[in-house]
Amino acid sequence: MTHTQVQGWLRDIGVALGFQVWIASNDHNRPYGGGRLSDGCRPSLPSWVLAGPAATAIALIDVLWLDASDRVAAAFEVEHSTSIYSGIVRMLDLALSGDTQALSGLYLVVPDSREDEVRAQLRRPAFSRVADLQVRYLPYSELDGNREAIARFGRGLHPIEQLARDLS
Repeated sequence: MTHTQVQGWLRDIGVALGFQVWIASNDHNRPYGGGRLSDGCRPSLPSWVLAGPAATAIALIDVLWLDASDRVAAAFEVEHSTSIYSGIVRMLDLALSGDTQALSGLYLVVPDSREDEVRAQLRRPAFSRVADLQVRYLPYSELDGNREAIARFGRGLHPIEQLARDLS
């Protein structure tokens, strides 16, 4: 599995569930599925994001699902082999941007083998307030094993919430 492949799964699930999908600005042109990773996705972030001080950081979140009101329903940071720290920081930027709805849909999507590393990062004193944000861990195996059923039968965030694990 690759980082881009997992982003593609999240893109496809988000579209199937009726969300508008944003792919990280630095990943828009990555090849995926015979096209580009950003095919079928939003070409730009909502104006409220672009007007905020954290716009650059939020634009780098791997995958955002937005509802019909342009609010962030879910944010996904895929940490395949990179630092989990950077994903957490981008999630904090989003959470502190003023979109209070986003506070309940923050997910670190990580290989199953890195769960202990995720938990260790979130125990750091610098991230002591992250627990209040309800950031959840979504293992690759759960996403891979259930993505087709979610896309076919899922509604809203419920299927993702059922697969994700609490980090508290």
